[in-house]
Amino acid sequence: MYTSQGKIDKSGPSDLLMQYAPLVRRLALQLIAKLPASVELDDLIQVGMMGLLDAGNRYKDDQGAKFETYASQRIRGAMLDELRANDWVSRGLRQSSRGVAKAVQAQEQKLGRPATEGEIAQELELSLDAYQHLLQEIQGCQLVYYDDFDQGDQENSFLDRQALGAQSLADEPLTQLLRGDFRRQLIEAIELMPERERLLLSLYYDEELNLREIGAVLEVTQSRVCQLHSQAISRLRASLGDSLDALKNSL
Repeated sequence: MYTSQGKIDKSGPSDLLMQYAPLVRRLALQLIAKLPASVELDDLIQVGMMGLLDAGNRYKDDQGAKFETYASQRIRGAMLDELRANDWVSRGLRQSSRGVAKAVQAQEQKLGRPATEGEIAQELELSLDAYQHLLQEIQGCQLVYYDDFDQGDQENSFLDRQALGAQSLADEPLTQLLRGDFRRQLIEAIELMPERERLLLSLYYDEELNLREIGAVLEVTQSRVCQLHSQAISRLRASLGDSLDALKNSL
């Protein structure tokens, strides 16, 4: 809470938690959509609350930032530190994610149209149920950033970039590419996707709905939304992989 002088009142942590609990939950919902199904929302929120308390103890009103801005960075950083400490994405899942993208690309080149789930599962030599389970498991690997491509088994630096907030992403290679011809290619790739997956991406990235809300719109379960999201991102990775390689070589 703030004092009458506009400063943070550090004497009441329970008041601070109550006031900024919606902020912690919002940040947790934004992050969990990019994580494996094994990550629990309540766990992220709990860690975020600890980050909020830490922000309240450390904040100084003369450091040129609003408390909410400062707290958001501390909350997000606490969540990411916890995920990093618990090995949030294994090496095997990253390999599986690349395998799905390759299977999508192989089938769509062969068929000349967007491949169905059954066709992608066939390429992977999996049953449909096993493929859908894999999609849910690799949800946390589906992070489309330029320097995440072709890194083999090296650690993904997404967490470190996210910990610094949105401003740190302004100079990302992908951000710069989106300002140019790559943006057109991305739009074209999305337009070629199945209608349901296009709608899902629009609801998530444009309307900023969470997975539960998207499930209500699509009339499917939240786990099914995770599967569809993973498949949609795999399609994009398959469609844009060659373009990204060419752009990488030109930089």
